[in-house]
Amino acid sequence: MAEAEQEQESLDDLPPSAKLVFKVLEYNGPLTQKGIVQESMLSARTVRYALERLEGIGVVDEDVYFADARQNLYQLTDAAPKRPSEGDADEAEACCAE
Repeated sequence: MAEAEQEQESLDDLPPSAKLVFKVLEYNGPLTQKGIVQESMLSARTVRYALERLEGIGVVDEDVYFADARQNLYQLTDAAPKRPSEGDADEAEACCAE
């Protein structure tokens, strides 16, 4: 089984809060924990737990937030499963239309 498929299975097994944090990062790009709390409307403790779980399966990276070194910046890794882009849907329609 491919590595991306294994990570997808792990993502499917996570609690709903972790899936929500994943989607917030997917749609908004890199955010601080405070930014994730604001976007997701989850508690800070729940976001911390979700980030730990996402880091545990290797789909989120933690970096230094240079604007405020007291905070960290969280972003999806390259290995994280991506939602299909609009271009992919157009290609699929073109393929099947033939």
